[in-house]
Amino acid sequence: MDILYLLIPLSLVLVFIIAVFFWWSLRSNQYDDLDGPGYRILMDDDSNDGTRTADHGTAAAPPKSRVSDSAQANLNDT
Repeated sequence: MDILYLLIPLSLVLVFIIAVFFWWSLRSNQYDDLDGPGYRILMDDDSNDGTRTADHGTAAAPPKSRVSDSAQANLNDT
């Protein structure tokens, strides 16, 4: 029975520590958007057409056409 004098305050301290960590996680927005980073990878913005902007470094060469030169010549003939 004397062990309760130790276990009850110890459990209250443990509950207080857990509550503080939970409160901190809520205040620091840990639970705001759990799915967003996973979907952000899939929803990659390809609007820059292969060129780099100033925040990514130097500009790259424009992307090559997927149509070969002979096919492009055939398209121009029609």
